Amino acid sequence: MQHLSDEEILAQFAQEDKREQAYTALVKKYQEKLYWHIRRMVMVHDDADDILQNVFLKIWLHLDGFRQDSKLYTWLYRIATNEALTFINKQKSKATTPMEKEEYDLSATLRADPYFEGDELQIRLQEAIASLPDKQRQVFLLRYYDEIKYEEMAEMLGTSVGALKASYHHAAKKIEKYLLSED
Repeated sequence: MQHLSDEEILAQFAQEDKREQAYTALVKKYQEKLYWHIRRMVMVHDDADDILQNVFLKIWLHLDGFRQDSKLYTWLYRIATNEALTFINKQKSKATTPMEKEEYDLSATLRADPYFEGDELQIRLQEAIASLPDKQRQVFLLRYYDEIKYEEMAEMLGTSVGALKASYHHAAKKIEKYLLSED
């Protein structure tokens, strides 16, 4: 199967008889990128898989309403980010006591994940990222791993480029401090 551009996928999706073919092309094109974006946010393979399924369900249900005010992948990343953040917030709210809420820790989840195959430095990096406030973690992940431009991030997250640059800078400094500290 040929690789279709986003425009070709959207044009095919608009045609009732080519809708499923276009959706399949979209899934093949973005599945891995969205999976890793989600996985870096929630840390656990099974959770990322479940969230990805929800993301593609939402895409299927709402793609015909995509207004093309932004790029397709920007819209997809926004859906994936929102689904991952919703999941994280639900996990935090499932904790019954304030102590458990504080102890909900993505880094502990990472260490318990049988699918994670990182060495100690990779684990420390992921722990450092997990220790960031939500907004800084989100900006760092989008910029560092997904190499999303600040302008596109601003569109995704509904904030200014300056705020994003500041968040990324603070996140990078906190990660550096975390990695240089002795536990």
